[in-house]
Amino acid sequence: PALVPPVDVIEDAAGITLYADLPGVAKDRLDVHVDGENLVIEGEMALEMPKNLQATHVEVSLPRYRRVFTLSKELDPERLSAELKHGVLKLQIQKAEHAKPKRIEVRVE
Repeated sequence: PALVPPVDVIEDAAGITLYADLPGVAKDRLDVHVDGENLVIEGEMALEMPKNLQATHVEVSLPRYRRVFTLSKELDPERLSAELKHGVLKLQIQKAEHAKPKRIEVRVE
């Protein structure tokens, strides 16, 4: 069992940008990979309790995040970049060349 992180996906002519909220996940506890046609995001929170203190109320009981997306054939999984900043994962996936809009030159005769 894992928490499903909230995600925003923005598409433009170049590809998609995905923002996933992963509070408490450090870079060394984050795994982003492509498995076949699936994009997998997994992370584990590293929230440490100060010594000699015990939580009296805990709202997040699962220390793990997991989310899987099926990638469109229009996207190129070889052209993917990822950045983690302040608990937000930013993934950019470029469109495949065959899926990019192409401008057609019109000749005048």
